[in-house]
Amino acid sequence: MINLRRFSAKFWNQRFLFLMVLPGFLIVLVFSYFPMYGIQIAFKKYSAARGIWDSNWVGFKYFVQFFKDPTALRVLKNTLLLGLYSLLWSFPAPIILALLFNELKNSVFKKVVQTISYLPHFISTVIIVGMIRTFAEREGVFNKIASWFGVDPIVFLSEPSWFRTIFIGSGIWQGIGFGTILYLAALSGVDPTLHDVASIDGASRWKKVLHINWPHIKPTTIILLIFSISGILGTDFQKVLLLYNPDTYEVADVIGTYLYREGIMGARFEYTTAIGLFMSIVAFILLVGANMISRKVSETSIW
Repeated sequence: MINLRRFSAKFWNQRFLFLMVLPGFLIVLVFSYFPMYGIQIAFKKYSAARGIWDSNWVGFKYFVQFFKDPTALRVLKNTLLLGLYSLLWSFPAPIILALLFNELKNSVFKKVVQTISYLPHFISTVIIVGMIRTFAEREGVFNKIASWFGVDPIVFLSEPSWFRTIFIGSGIWQGIGFGTILYLAALSGVDPTLHDVASIDGASRWKKVLHINWPHIKPTTIILLIFSISGILGTDFQKVLLLYNPDTYEVADVIGTYLYREGIMGARFEYTTAIGLFMSIVAFILLVGANMISRKVSETSIW
């Protein structure tokens, strides 16, 4: 049995630590756990007058309705492709940059370059999209560069074939610098004597990176990869919404924008709740699956 007196004494001795944790605990409770009560809307014919609890049950009606919707396949395909391409190109970029930063010997130059690479992360997505729109105009920077190679002007944001390239490329530019922080922290733990010994043995810089630096950041990389795989369907909705237009719907319309149109603009709360619940279940399955695979092929996993 729990010794209440001892527990009370420990609690009182650590009361300031509990007070520090309390705001974060309340935020998670209010914004992550309390809203779970509304998940049942996905299985009900929601009526604002009757409330969530008293609304009539309809079972899996809205789930079936989503998969019968001709738009469903398109938004699922676009979301999956954007997620996969982002994982393929965006995930390795900070790792490569961190390894390159680690090889710089001039500390002043290294700090300046790092600071410059961090800056886009702190710029609002709205401003980022505004910059992209300016660069992609007929008279913008992209077309001026293309003109040097004899390419005719292109309206990039109206061309479906260019949307994914612009979306993923801008995402890499925006997040690559900030993404190096964890990898650089892991690399800071590398014992310098290992490099000295490797140099004596005649190891090249590439071999030092491969056999000394990489093993130190490998656990961090695996953990972040697991989380990235679970979020593969969580495409940046805000950025897509600001970038896409009717000309690019066929490649740019993702689940987030579809939910926005149907749920917020169309007031189909039950339908969009069902879709959101389905996507959360898929994300959970991806998380568990990626963690199981990681545990089998390596010694690193989330649990």
